[in-house]
Amino acid sequence: MTEQDLQFIPHWQTAEQSEHRFQLLEQQLQWHQESLMMYGKQVQVPRLVAYYGDENARYRYSGVWHQPTNWTPLLLSIKQMLEQSFDTRINSVLCNLYRNGHDAMGWHSDNEAELGSEPSIFSLSLGATRFFDYRRKSDHSIKHRIQLNSGSLLIMRGQFQALWQHQVPRQKRITDPRINLTFRYVYP
Repeated sequence: MTEQDLQFIPHWQTAEQSEHRFQLLEQQLQWHQESLMMYGKQVQVPRLVAYYGDENARYRYSGVWHQPTNWTPLLLSIKQMLEQSFDTRINSVLCNLYRNGHDAMGWHSDNEAELGSEPSIFSLSLGATRFFDYRRKSDHSIKHRIQLNSGSLLIMRGQFQALWQHQVPRQKRITDPRINLTFRYVYP
């Protein structure tokens, strides 16, 4: 992994922008709780999700195809800011609402075929500060941790998804919610 494969910008948004955007997104997005089949049982995903984007940006994760809802004005403005700032193409955003520290996302890589071999994923955090852990796929003893504060932007690109797994672990003492927006390009 090169330094460019994982980039962390702790204050990409100001505190005021972050708080305002968090409140709007929490109220405006069509949040829902998904369920997955794990070990032969149907289980509730421990967070709320919403998926927005261009009409042709169907995305398959956790074994289920997702059709995007049309962009909201706020999500579209953040998308355009990212595209201009980082000279990239984005056609969708997967939104996660962690209601408190009991909500989490387990170890995974964003390596679905429709993301291409070296996807760029722009992860904007709003709300409560949470840990982001990543570990080497070939040696799980090689681990790192970043604190994602409100307004921070984490960019994963290049070989990151091929070489590393990441998670947002449970932090049971956290009582405040966090919204995570993961902007990406999905190949039709």
